Amino acid sequence: MQGISVIVTVLNEEKNIRDLIVSLIPQEQPFEVIVVDSMSSDRTPKILEEYAAKYDFIKYYRKKTTRGAGRNHGVSMANYNYLAFIDGDAIAGEHWIRNLRMFTETYDLVAGKSINTGNMRYSMERLKLFYRGFDVTLPSSNLMYSKSLFTDLGGFDESFVTAEDIDLNIRAVRAGARYTVCDKCVVYTKTRETFSDFKKQAYWNGYGRWQLREKYGDTIKLSHRMGMRDFLSPVYVARNFYGLRGYVHGRMKRKKS
Repeated sequence: MQGISVIVTVLNEEKNIRDLIVSLIPQEQPFEVIVVDSMSSDRTPKILEEYAAKYDFIKYYRKKTTRGAGRNHGVSMANYNYLAFIDGDAIAGEHWIRNLRMFTETYDLVAGKSINTGNMRYSMERLKLFYRGFDVTLPSSNLMYSKSLFTDLGGFDESFVTAEDIDLNIRAVRAGARYTVCDKCVVYTKTRETFSDFKKQAYWNGYGRWQLREKYGDTIKLSHRMGMRDFLSPVYVARNFYGLRGYVHGRMKRKKS
């Protein structure tokens, strides 16, 4: 059917999920919201059950999964011909779906604009990876695929612990997908609130980079521009340190297996 299926995976998002759902409810129809909950132990299920009971376009499923597997499960339940991915701790911009819909007749892959909010101390520019000129690190917190392309690609690679969205983007570009970037398709994403959360994110980003290197070798190129002030900042140094740990641990795990 013609429309957009919004796919969300969550785990213990009671602090954020209500804000996301409230931002989606007034969006331009036709669309549906499919939330796959990896067995949250907080109030996330209660909040989502409340909204699913009130709005028939909100569907809620509980299934213990990784993020990639959860998204694949959500897609398997989707009714519409386009898939929009957003995170459980994000907030959709006022006309997010309307602006995405403008591209459904022309493109297979649309990457929106993400604006960071929250504790900006731990907000840093993405380390961008380009494949055939396309920034494949544009994240799945604001990404739309045609369902036909997603299905042809086989969905997210469930062997990825993280960076499954980068992997999917690479495969899409390889397959000749028609892609574009929409600066008006805005999603507000939250930075990590504490240093502990920040270093965990950096570690798993590094682990994801190793998984990409393992799969693609030197066919992807790292490009990152920043000033000397950023390069010498403690946050940048910490991100590189914990990211390197994740990368090295990935390689060590591979050698042991």
